[in-house]
Amino acid sequence: MEEIKEQQPRVIANRFEIKELLGCGSFGEVYLAFDKQQNQEVGLKIDIQADENSQIPREAKLLQIFQGGEGIPKVFWSGVEEVSNKNAVAMELLGENLETLLIKCGGKFSLKTVLMLADQMIKRIEYVHSKGFVYRDLKPENFMMGKKGKSQQIVYLIDFGLIKRYKDPKTNKHIPFRDNKGLIGTARYVSVNTHIGLEQSRRDDFESLIYVLVYLVKGRLPWQGILAENKEKKHEKLKQQKVSISLEKLCEGMPNQFLQFCNLIRQLRFEDQPNYFKLKQILKELFFELGYSWDYIFDWTELNEEININKVNQVDTLNTNQIDNKQQLNDKLPESIFQV
Repeated sequence: MEEIKEQQPRVIANRFEIKELLGCGSFGEVYLAFDKQQNQEVGLKIDIQADENSQIPREAKLLQIFQGGEGIPKVFWSGVEEVSNKNAVAMELLGENLETLLIKCGGKFSLKTVLMLADQMIKRIEYVHSKGFVYRDLKPENFMMGKKGKSQQIVYLIDFGLIKRYKDPKTNKHIPFRDNKGLIGTARYVSVNTHIGLEQSRRDDFESLIYVLVYLVKGRLPWQGILAENKEKKHEKLKQQKVSISLEKLCEGMPNQFLQFCNLIRQLRFEDQPNYFKLKQILKELFFELGYSWDYIFDWTELNEEININKVNQVDTLNTNQIDNKQQLNDKLPESIFQV
């Protein structure tokens, strides 16, 4: 009988042992890996195929520029996998993104959760801008929560593939205004100016943030679900809806501070620096006006606590009934929502 050999785990750079695939996108696959040098789990992003146009080396280089900022994933290593010749980068392992958490919380977040998130999201955008870049792809999927301990309270900004300098690092001059630009970013959340082909600047990151916040509060944006024959026609219909809708209609049913927030952003000119402090202050004042406590208890935190309580109650029931095989029940219990 032929002996079956146990398959050896895939190891990258003689250091990162791949455990499982976590997800994949247009730019690469993300794996859970064990860093034998640091003795910890990390996230490992690898190109889908060996490609000279790979985005991963650029993203790794950009992440190095932003290292040290709160809510920026730590980079442990970047390079080329020898066997496949694919580019890879090893980063801090994070929890779940806001889109995933939104679904787990029933499709909407409470105002308390959105306002606590918004404060950190503004800080992340401000930090990116302070380094001379515009982000250009703000969406719930690109904000993730930390995975362990106090980092679970921190909002992380990920995926720097579409980032661009708005300021020359040598002269400190703003990039010139241009038109006839293609649509860069995620159509649902890009600014009106982006739709009509204008060069993006700091104001456009914040208009995208408006749409993200409205989406998190309401669970839907007015232009979702548009049908069209092709992507170009769909983008055109989407643009027309964004152009025609008033900020009052967009913020309908939300506290007036959101409209104030939106008006402050829509007034920005191409080269203007957003008033980051004022934008944070508007939403903070609303937070405390509503009587909330800044305790970092998000909607999913409470959901996680309910899951843990249910686990305890089921185990207690087992003990009461004197069932010996407790492991059999534990195997059926839901895992923590912070598990990747």
